Amino acid sequence: MSKATSPSTRDQSQRAETETQRDDHTVELSRDETFEMLSNRRRRYTLHHLQDTESAVPLSDLAEQVAAWENDTTVRDISASERKTVYTSLQQFHLPKMDETGVVEFHQRDGTVELTDAAADLDIYLELVDRYDIPWSFYYMGLSAIGCILVTLSWLGVQPFAVVPFVGWTVFLLGTFGVSSASHYYLSRRMRLGSGESPPEVDDA
Repeated sequence: MSKATSPSTRDQSQRAETETQRDDHTVELSRDETFEMLSNRRRRYTLHHLQDTESAVPLSDLAEQVAAWENDTTVRDISASERKTVYTSLQQFHLPKMDETGVVEFHQRDGTVELTDAAADLDIYLELVDRYDIPWSFYYMGLSAIGCILVTLSWLGVQPFAVVPFVGWTVFLLGTFGVSSASHYYLSRRMRLGSGESPPEVDDA
């Protein structure tokens, strides 16, 4: 004679199975899913706020903060319609999608959101390149090419580059790379999601 399974036991088993499936999906999170998640500004703002707070956040508070960033104002000054628009969008579309991919845990019953352990360990950097700016990769490539030309011309004795010794050009270029690397590191830290009070896009707006 088989024993009946109590409702509480079944609920616990279902929750455990759901958490296991979520963990497995998080491990298999593809690059396409990651890019799709980050392609939307509200999802980026959500991820930034959750990484900054490092704890479960009420959906109402999250919606207010995202609405404030979107409208370049403070939480106190956002209108009811602005808050409602963001709240509805997060509740019905963005948070369920982020929960499905294993980035956040959206507890619809109590209306709270928190990062999963996997998402909390993510280091996501945004490189915002203005229309008239160049990416850092192009900058370093150009600096390397110019450096090679200068050092070669000095080594061959071509004037006026030979006025500066070969060693002098080498030291100058190493110093330039050092300063550039330090600047790149500082700017990259500013562009990291969750590293400041406001998202990088808001700070650079």
